[in-house]
Amino acid sequence: MKVAVVQFKASTSKEDNLKKIISYISKAASKNAMLCAFPEFMMFYTNSSQTARQLSELAETINGNFVSTIAKTAKENEIQVIGSFYEKSRKKDRVYDTAFVIDKTGKIISTYRKIHLYDALGFKESDKMISGSKITKPIKTSVGRIGMMICYDLRFPEMSRSLASTGSEVLVAPSAWVKGNMKEEHWITINKTRAIENGCYVISPDQVGNIYCGRSLVVDPYGKILLDMKKKQGIGFVNIDLNKVKQTRKILPLLKNRRTDIYPTLKI
Repeated sequence: MKVAVVQFKASTSKEDNLKKIISYISKAASKNAMLCAFPEFMMFYTNSSQTARQLSELAETINGNFVSTIAKTAKENEIQVIGSFYEKSRKKDRVYDTAFVIDKTGKIISTYRKIHLYDALGFKESDKMISGSKITKPIKTSVGRIGMMICYDLRFPEMSRSLASTGSEVLVAPSAWVKGNMKEEHWITINKTRAIENGCYVISPDQVGNIYCGRSLVVDPYGKILLDMKKKQGIGFVNIDLNKVKQTRKILPLLKNRRTDIYPTLKI
């Protein structure tokens, strides 16, 4: 099953980015990809001078023009799409960082609001965002059961394990991984670890340029990197095989061998 991963540099213009996104979806479909996955903050780049109020004013609902246009394009090209957008919230001057899954008929079949906001290493997303309150159940797609995460969520193994233990065969994490000391090393290690410890594929489209490091990845269930897009803008293609998930979980049954009867005895 062919999957397309898009790595690009988002500008501050929502309209310009949307044009690029539409073009990428069409190109992915023309190469017979079943799924096209985009990075976090694909809607537009937010620089440090943009206020929380300005961000809130630019945000949209799930039924707004941004996601609706992507859904229409997915339907026209008969391809599934995963991406993210700034979603309006009821809290004043705060938005959700929300991922979505669209099927090939243009229907939004799943959404996930980022629960781990990036309040670390000198950044504080909570100054402009509000966190989601739940992990979204894995959603069945033509490329397997997908568990949704977003960027900083990858640093929290409890989340990926929860998704894997409830059926995820593929974890998809739209990301905008900030450059910095050891950041690329962390990025690669964390993506490989999430795949190995859960015996699943990990697909992590990343932003490149501005303050982001690129290196969009696809890792197989045994930890092999199938795709590393380095610093290149464009589309990467990779084939995934769900039999690999079954085989890996059989020979390395980490989910089965867990001692969930004992873990709760340790009080934190």
